Amino acid sequence: MLNLSNKKIIITGAASGIGKAIAAQSVDCGAIVIAVDIDSDGLERLEKEKGKNNIIPFVFDASKMEQVELFFSEIEGYTGYPDCLINNVGIYYGKSILDYTQEEIDRVLEVNIKSAVYFSKKFAQYKMRNKEHGCIINMSSVSGQESSSDAIYGLSKAALIGLTKSNAMNFSPYVRVNAIAPGIIDTPMMKTISSSRLAQYRERELISEPLTPEQVANTAIFLISDAAKHYTGAVFDINNGCYLR
Repeated sequence: MLNLSNKKIIITGAASGIGKAIAAQSVDCGAIVIAVDIDSDGLERLEKEKGKNNIIPFVFDASKMEQVELFFSEIEGYTGYPDCLINNVGIYYGKSILDYTQEEIDRVLEVNIKSAVYFSKKFAQYKMRNKEHGCIINMSSVSGQESSSDAIYGLSKAALIGLTKSNAMNFSPYVRVNAIAPGIIDTPMMKTISSSRLAQYRERELISEPLTPEQVANTAIFLISDAAKHYTGAVFDINNGCYLR
């Protein structure tokens, strides 16, 4: 098990799914997790499961700049500045672009893209100003690398890959920036994927065992750790081989 002792990690969308799995494994490796979500009940359950000394919950909407600024002003005095940021929060409607409303388009782009922009900006500003080293992980998707039945979701995840590469350059040498691009994962979000689309993914997978949030978390833990200190600007595919590039 990799050692994350003394590391403080911000995780957006930490109340469920991949975010919760990363939070749990980070604590198991010795880290303190600053857990951000709008789901107060989910954060409370996470805190009970992993301990109040290990989870610091913040109920904020990560897609609103004014709330992100408030969040960073609070944590600076409350916990000391974090070592790592994981931009994980995301939403998925699982519908055709032809059926999207303007409000739904705006919400996906706000949550999936703008939240990562806002958090990355505030995190890197502090690190670069103080010449401190840190890391950012953006949670992208296989949908950002190949065609998606939900074009707006695919657009948002492709944007995170572009953000990753640009910020790796812009934030060097102090902040490493990488992305993880999972395939189909056994989370509540999978219920919104049509059975026909899910079958297409499954047919192309080279590994039969379903991908779980915990296995994605393994990759995140590696990227947080000092073992990954020479990785930046990279996209880590974890998709059972359904998309090879």
